Amino acid sequence: MRVAEVLGRVVLITGKEEFLAARTVADVKAAVRGHDPESEFSEAAAAELTLATLGELAAPSLFSSVRCVVVRGLEDLPDESVAGLLDYAAGPAEDVALVLVHGGGAKGSGVLAKLRKAAGVTEIKSAEIKPWEMPEFAVGEAKRLGARLDKAAAQVLTEAVGADLRSLSAAVDQLTNDFPGERIDEEKVRRYFGGRAEVKNYEIADAILAGQRERALGELRWALEAGTSEVYILSAIAAQTRTLANHVGGVRVQGMPAWKAKNLNKQAAGWSPDGIGRALQEIARADADLKGAASDASYTLERLVLTVAALRDHRR
Repeated sequence: MRVAEVLGRVVLITGKEEFLAARTVADVKAAVRGHDPESEFSEAAAAELTLATLGELAAPSLFSSVRCVVVRGLEDLPDESVAGLLDYAAGPAEDVALVLVHGGGAKGSGVLAKLRKAAGVTEIKSAEIKPWEMPEFAVGEAKRLGARLDKAAAQVLTEAVGADLRSLSAAVDQLTNDFPGERIDEEKVRRYFGGRAEVKNYEIADAILAGQRERALGELRWALEAGTSEVYILSAIAAQTRTLANHVGGVRVQGMPAWKAKNLNKQAAGWSPDGIGRALQEIARADADLKGAASDASYTLERLVLTVAALRDHRR
């Protein structure tokens, strides 16, 4: 971010993704600090902002004329302060970078609409990133750092780290630092992160197909608390269930490790073709719920665990 984009401007950050908003704030501060190491920084809550306090925050001090002011929670700005803020946005102080952070949602949308019309305002959106968009985010992070991350490698990395932007960004940063100037492929990602998510997701699927509901729920909740994406957990369950379905249907995979074939034989002993077919239907239902932005993704997976595990016939 260039200093010309922030000094004498109002940077409006909108959206629910706190990590991206925080990083934008940090980028603004870095640009100001790079321009003037002696610049001053201050923060305020919009709920407490008045025209007088805004004037105090933006006014030059005895030590530096360059200032960076961050106002958080713009959605809570008092009605009586709106006019003063809009007046300032119409003609920002030349040596001040004013950052307004709005946490998303409908509250304060009227102020946002008016600010967006001001010539001195630049909006940067920090929209929520869906779980299935995480690999694309990882690729973008690598590009931001001057590196190239393969799409397949980004998929593996996301599965390993989980649906947490901060953790995913840190993982990309680690990879780009350890492989400077190199293309980051799947092999490099697996060398560092392989096995972290795959093993856990495998254990969840294994417990479900074994009919061990309590164990499966425990593993599921552990994975979710660790930040693993619901989409990737479901993907592992679906993949293993399809493999079992083929096994139950008499389809054998050439070259399958002996331990895996033995495990499938054990699992298949409790499944009928009808039961495995219904399990696949439940997985498809869960997949549709997650892709349709189910209000509670964790509940969707817990329901799947209980339903599919109950389909296994322990009497066979």
